[in-house]
Amino acid sequence: MGRPVAFFEVVSDDHRRAQRFYGDLFAWTIDEDPTMEGYAMVDTGAGEDAVTGGIGPSQAPGDTGVKFYVRVDDLEATLARATQLGGARLAEPMDLPGDYGRIAVLADPDGNPVGLWA
Repeated sequence: MGRPVAFFEVVSDDHRRAQRFYGDLFAWTIDEDPTMEGYAMVDTGAGEDAVTGGIGPSQAPGDTGVKFYVRVDDLEATLARATQLGGARLAEPMDLPGDYGRIAVLADPDGNPVGLWA
């Protein structure tokens, strides 16, 4: 049996911008961790069994990035909002085989790919 995703992390050269971007785009609660300078914990609002994560500053050259898929109600609306917030479209919405929904990929302001699944 596979292991579920338990945590995600976004590492950015501009961690405050990344925190604002993800908080605004997905209505996530981003709370700075007082024990780790610049690092913030993420509550996606999906309940106590949900995947949690963190967004923090880069610690070394080349350590930025992450890729994960986020469930959304409307791919087009989310892609449009991402663009308004400084992101970009990487892959247009497309159907998954077997009626598993649709996906798209955007880039956040740092160019990190973020999958969307509806």
